[in-house]
Amino acid sequence: MMAGLLEGALAFGFAALGVALALNLWRLVRGPGVADRMLALDTMVINVIGLVVLAGIEEGSDTAFEAALLLAMVGFVGTVAYAKFLLRGDIIE
Repeated sequence: MMAGLLEGALAFGFAALGVALALNLWRLVRGPGVADRMLALDTMVINVIGLVVLAGIEEGSDTAFEAALLLAMVGFVGTVAYAKFLLRGDIIE
């Protein structure tokens, strides 16, 4: 009973994150401004982290969670650097 419920929840999670990634890609391509595109990229990183975590749950792998943590750190640093570049035009002062 629990195995079927977990499989259904994982399938729903993968589908929901797939739809979210598709909508983020649409905003990335169609975004009216640079800030909208930057937010779409940041949200895509968050959705990919969710996909990695779901894949780790499905496979029973601890490595996926470490990869998700690394992806979160890189995504955060990338977002901060890109925001600083948009505001000041220079990343390194």
